Amino acid sequence: MNLLALQRDMRGWLTREDVRAARRIGPHAAPGLRVYQNSYRAQLMACLEASFARTLAWIGHDAFRAAAATHIDATPPSSWTLDAYARDFPATLAGLFVDDPEVAELAALELALEEVFVGPDADPLGVADMADVDWNRVVLRLAPALDLVATHTNAAAIWSALAAGEAPPGACHLDEPEAALVWRQNDRARFRGLDQFEWQALIRARSGMPFAMLCDETARAFGDDAAAMAGGWLGRWIADGLIVGFVEPD
Repeated sequence: MNLLALQRDMRGWLTREDVRAARRIGPHAAPGLRVYQNSYRAQLMACLEASFARTLAWIGHDAFRAAAATHIDATPPSSWTLDAYARDFPATLAGLFVDDPEVAELAALELALEEVFVGPDADPLGVADMADVDWNRVVLRLAPALDLVATHTNAAAIWSALAAGEAPPGACHLDEPEAALVWRQNDRARFRGLDQFEWQALIRARSGMPFAMLCDETARAFGDDAAAMAGGWLGRWIADGLIVGFVEPD
């Protein structure tokens, strides 16, 4: 057996408990293979427990470990770094907890907080940097360590209570879908809730819509209230450190 074949069989045993692969490695290796497999699964379990501590606290240790075991069986690592293994777990939870959608949303929020914390750096602009901006042409450049997590439940309130060591509220569906803005500010991962209007405005700004066009769309939707609304968004985005630059199209 050459090295490549041995590596493939070892992966087959670790990820799928492939009995034929184990036989090809040899019966003498059986005890060691079991040790390696246990270590492999324990590391992935520990990764998920560390990445989703609030989700674990919400659903309980036994339910979490059962979900994590299902995920490990179905989803072997696909990246060079173990940090990336957490990324698909919210989707697994969505399939396992169909009647409890706050579980997957809580995990999605935890994942976003972890990812923005290690995301790319960018220096935010302040009010003084806005003096010479041509607002009729400019496109806002938003912080790269930023995410928008759609929520249909009160998962954000559950996370906040668990993080504060308080008793969390019972799960409930929201009357209208919302989003959590997740970003890093002053070396700290943060989030705050968005209503549908600011949520859509951030999506448009992030996609490259000029700020003037965003204001025009807001004016068509809200009439006389549009200027105050768009100005409020811009002020919050500056205060939150979300704006890191401007682009003026040719």
